[in-house]
Order: sequence, then C-alpha cells, then structure tokens
Amino acid sequence: MNNMTVEYKEEPIKNSRGALLFTCRWLPFSPTKALVFLCHGYGMECSGFMKECGTRLANAGYAVFGIDYEGHGKSKGDRCYIKKFENIVNDCSEFFKSICAQEEYRGKSRFLYGESMGGAVALLLHRKDPSFWNGAVLVAPMCKVRNNKLIYQDKPRLKTALEVLRTSMSIENGLNEVRLPFFVLHGEADTVTDPEVSKALYEKARSTDKTIKLYPGMWHGLTAGEPDENVEMVFADIIGWLDKRCNAVTLDQSLDPFDQGLEECSDNIVISMAKATGGTQANGRYLCGLKGPCARPHSAM
Repeated sequence: MNNMTVEYKEEPIKNSRGALLFTCRWLPFSPTKALVFLCHGYGMECSGFMKECGTRLANAGYAVFGIDYEGHGKSKGDRCYIKKFENIVNDCSEFFKSICAQEEYRGKSRFLYGESMGGAVALLLHRKDPSFWNGAVLVAPMCKVRNNKLIYQDKPRLKTALEVLRTSMSIENGLNEVRLPFFVLHGEADTVTDPEVSKALYEKARSTDKTIKLYPGMWHGLTAGEPDENVEMVFADIIGWLDKRCNAVTLDQSLDPFDQGLEECSDNIVISMAKATGGTQANGRYLCGLKGPCARPHSAM
C-alpha cells in the first residue's frame, strides 16, 4: 500500500478539563466520500496503531480523524487511567463534531469506527446523540466484560477496571437502544472480547440496517496481527460496507446538518456471516466480553 497517496496531519487540542490531547487525520487527495472517526482500544493510540486503518480508508476516499484519549498515546494525562468513561466519550464527541461543523465537511456522511474498547466508545457516542451519526463499524467491540480481571500488557488500576466494567454493563443492558446502521466484525478465535456479545448486539439492536461478519480462525486484532491476506479481506469488507452507505444523507441534513437528525441509511436488514478461506460458515449470534489472555499481539481492549 502506498502511504504517499494520502495527506497526514497532526494537531493538539485541549479538552474541557484543560488536558492537551493529540489528534490526527488522514485526508484523501481525491474528493472526500464521507468522514470516518476513529475510536481506539484500551492502551492503544491512533497515529501508530491505527495508522494502517487511517491510510487504507483515506486511500479509499474517506477523510479519517483520530484522537488519543486522555492518558493514552501522545495525549497528556496519567497513563491509561480512566477516571470517568464519560470523559472519553465527551472528548471524542466535542472533537468529532468540531470537524463535522467545518464548512468543507458539512453535508458529508459521518461514520464511527471503533476497535475493542473503542467499539464501546462508538456505541456511547451514538447513545449520546442518536440521530447524528450515519453508521458505525465495530471491530471486535467491547460490549461486555465477563471477568473483572483484565489481562493486558499492563494491569489497569482498580478505578479504570471498575469504569470499564460499569460501562460494559451499561452497554450490554442497552443493546436494544442501538438504532444506527452498523457493521460488526469479530474473529471466532478471539480470546479478548467474546464473539457471542457481538451476536447479541446484532440480535438485540433495533437498527434496520445491521450486518454481522464472523471470521473463522481469526483473533482479536483483525486489522493488525493477522496474516496479510486476512487483513486485506477485513479492510475490503469494511470499505465495501462504507461505500454502499457513504451517500446516505437526507436533503434536510445537507441544508442544516446540525439542526436535523440523520435518517437511517437503509430499511433492509443485512446478515453476512463470514467464511474465511477454507473455513466454514458459523451459526449463532455474537457479544463482546473478556475471556482470558490473548495469544496474538495487538490485543488490547
């Protein structure tokens, strides 16, 4: 993949609590199809870990924007300490909406992209403003924690673990409140977040446009840590889903996108259970919880 075909920028911002946060963006040189906003996982960051994601999506014509949560990546704050999960959601909401308000992006479709714990952030952003987003891509989302013992590279503080547990329980209890179009992807061999939770999200969500895809034999890091051919397949699926929905903007939204709610992109339910090469189609449904240590790299929430 040629990284020179997109424009990359970094910019520091301050949140409402005065903390300096790192933001970045990948911009296509071709006309922008739509906007994609990245929500990274626990202990992760955007400019490095999600660089390939940003570059691939920008190469496909999307303007992609990321923010490192307070205490994560290049943002200031106690390392990986989450005092209140609402702070993460509010910081993302303020930054993402500031981008959407810019003249060049008004009227563009707006998509959330969340990996692992970032999937929880994306769902909470939808809950915060249900009519604002055109859709969400949820990669192995954290919708449920089955154990209160978090097994990652560094052991989270008790307050952080409790916040993650409280948030996951809230999301699990509110799956039937999800109404936006979404595409949830999960590796069947994931040992960090439970594919059964993604199935439950698919089954309980009230969205009229929802897709689930399961990848036999694949792990938690669908976009990193898998063989190249698997990563190519995952991104092809993601871009294909976005391309079918990137023009789903109502006339009212185009005229005044911040006073008018966004319509759901489709009234058709789409079910896509994945088949990896040589694999078999899985049966059943999915949800996302911690199950134990992960045997592959890049497996933080």
